[in-house]
Parts: sequence; structure tokens; C-alpha cells
Amino acid sequence: MGLFDRLRGDDDPRVAFFGIDGVPYSFLKDNASEFPNIASLAKEGSAGAIDSIVPPESSACWPALTTGVNPGETGVYGFQDREVGSYDTYVPMGRDVQATRIWDRVADSGRNATVMNVPVTFPPQRNVQRMVSGFLSPGVDKAAYPDELRNYLNSIDYRIDANAKLGHKEDKSEFMENAHETLKARYEAFRHYIEQDDWDLFFGVFMTTDRVNHFLFKHYEEDGEYKQEFIDFYKKVDEYLGKLRDALADDVTMVVASDHGFTSLDHEVHFNQWLENEGWLSYEDDDHEELGDIADDTVAYSLIPGRFYINLEGREPRGSVPEDEYEEKRAELKEKLEALEGPNGKKVCAQVVEKEDAFQGDHEDIAPDLVAIPNYGFDLKAGFKGHDDVFGVGPRNGMHSFDNASLFVDDADVTVPEDVDLLDIAPTILDLMNVEYSASELDGRSLA
Repeated sequence: MGLFDRLRGDDDPRVAFFGIDGVPYSFLKDNASEFPNIASLAKEGSAGAIDSIVPPESSACWPALTTGVNPGETGVYGFQDREVGSYDTYVPMGRDVQATRIWDRVADSGRNATVMNVPVTFPPQRNVQRMVSGFLSPGVDKAAYPDELRNYLNSIDYRIDANAKLGHKEDKSEFMENAHETLKARYEAFRHYIEQDDWDLFFGVFMTTDRVNHFLFKHYEEDGEYKQEFIDFYKKVDEYLGKLRDALADDVTMVVASDHGFTSLDHEVHFNQWLENEGWLSYEDDDHEELGDIADDTVAYSLIPGRFYINLEGREPRGSVPEDEYEEKRAELKEKLEALEGPNGKKVCAQVVEKEDAFQGDHEDIAPDLVAIPNYGFDLKAGFKGHDDVFGVGPRNGMHSFDNASLFVDDADVTVPEDVDLLDIAPTILDLMNVEYSASELDGRSLA
């Protein structure tokens, strides 16, 4: 029990959550000898592969993980969402998350939360003891609250994110140096506040794992030039997680999880180009760059990753599909997507999900009508600038996967069965902390 607990006389159990964005469970399990601290966590506690959500994109995943509800409740479906009744789009931020975060529940119960580097949390909330926002934040000065946190983070050269642009270079050495520096500063900040020991919930995310996976995962899977650098990076992740575990007091349960899995990328699939080729999408003129440039005879359009919208009359400003034709058009599009093959003859989509099967809640008005879950190797894109070909290759060689996300809980009484998904993490943490909630409010179930 920590010093602050003794002073408070607080016997409630605590949780320290560490996110490892985009790390596949099979990778950690298959290389257990390289990562002894993660292996020890699995052996002494509970661990397993879990499913992500639809769609498995970080901007949608982290709001779902931190609330325990699906995007129909959070109101966040991806990196880019569209305005209701408009072709205007926006990048969802913290205030766009319409569901209750687990740290809000902790704060409402009169306890303290430290929240660090969680994606889609900008601007930082004031109802927790401290927060530095994560992915998509403009910088530490605006992303950290209170001043004490801001000053400390600046003193250690803390960075919101690694410089992904460096990963576009053929020579990955500068990118990897930047990734290690970002990772180290993140660990130092986590360790500093773990040891300060004035929190009931610590919730921090290592985002750099996702960045490294995007540019080096294929090197790992295919024995490429940077395979050893990839393994060495994860050895450092393992070392840091081991040190953080050692720093935790006895009344703290450690939870480690990723928001989605990862696999090698073979082909980028430019779906709006495919829709245009198939006669489903057209533009008002040749100089098109965004969703608002589509013409009024468009039948369907796409947003990343793999989200498809019927251009429905009465819902879209220039909707061309009458409501009584909606089901027919959606079924036709779904069938075409399910039949689509890549240059290698493999099916592009593992599954095409209708919105009723993926999203429930008060924020279904901007939900995609269909979501394509790709087979391994096909990364689903959806820009509006146009491409010469439907299938292409970009600077990334790794992509998100719906399955094979990771969950580790340092508690042997917690079980991780095969049917676990991302939505089960929030109620598990709340139960581990003895924070009351109504099970009917959450889509997930507790594993505790």
C-alpha cells in the first residue's frame, strides 16, 4: 500500500492500465523468450487474444475501450466522421465522445485518476487530477493539465506522438531513433506519476507501438532488413512494462491491452476509386478533393477504414437513392464488396457488416451503412483525390486487424476466454476497482 493510501485511509483497490496501441497478441506469445516481463505477466496473471471493434481504427477503438460501449453510443466511428445532414467532415476529438469514460466514473465516485496519452482526449479534462491528451493533440502546452504536469512533461522532452513522417523514408534509422526517444519519455512520465502514488486509476497509452508496426511489421514477418530493430524496440517496451510493474504497490492491479491487432500490408485498396470505376460514385468536376465534391447522381461513397454510405435521399444533402431502394442498393453493394478480389486473387473483404449488426445507440445518424473488415494484407483507403488504380502500395507495410488484439491482467482470478472483445475491458477495470456501475449501461461484460 502506497504512502498516499495510508494517509487517506483508503482501502479500495486500484488499477494501472497501460495501452500498447496495435500490438497483436500472437506476436507477444510467439516471442515470449524475447519479452520475459510480458511473459511473466501472462504466466502469473491472465492473458489472451481479444477482438477489436468495427471498425478497428484507433480513433474509434479508444473511445470504445475507455467507455465500454460501441461507436453508436460514443458517436465516434473513425479518424474522420461526417456531420449530420451534411457532406462536411471533421476529426473527432475528446469532446465528441458522447459516452462516459471510465475515469469519469472513477472521479464521480470520489476517487482520483491520472490519464496520460490516450487518443481522442483533447482538450484535457478538468474533472480528473491530471491529464495529458494523446494522438491528434496540438502539443504538450495545450494538451496537459494542470500546470505542474505541463511543466514536468516539458522538462523531459515528452512528445505526444512519434514522427511518423520519418517512417516514409527507405532508411528507417532516423524513424527508429525518434520512436525510441518518444517511448523513453513516455515511460519516464508514466514512472514518475506511478511513483507519486496519489491516484486510484492510472491510465496511460504507449502509442509508438502502432507507429513502429505501420512501418516495420512486414520486416518482422518476412525476415526483412529491419526485423532485429523491430524486435529490439519491443524488448525495450517489455523492459519498461516490467519496471512499471515492479513500481506498482500491492493494492494495484496491472492491466495491459491493445486496441486492435496488426498484420503485414500487401495492397492499399482505394475504395472511392473502385466505386467510381463501378459507376457508384461521381464528382461535380475533375478538381475533386473531399466528400463535398461528389455529384448528385452518386449512389455510395466511402470513408476510412472501409466505411460505406449510401447516398440516401433525405439524409444526405444531395441524396440520390430513394428510401424504398435503400435495402436493395445496400445489399447489392455488400454483394459486390464480398466478391471483390485483389491482384493476388484473394478476397479483399473477410466480412462486410451491416450497421444494425455493429452499432446501437443514440448516435446512429452518422453511422456507416456497411463496414468492410479486410482480409489480412488489404488496407482499406478512401480518399477523394482520385488514384490511377484501385490497388496500390504506399510507404506503410503494416496494417490494423480486427482480431488478435492483446489483453493481460495481473490477476489470476480474472479469466480471458476466447470470446472477449475490446468492450469488456472497461467493466473489468471498474469491477477490479469496486466502482459501482449499471451493467445495462455498458455493452461489454466484466471478466473479473
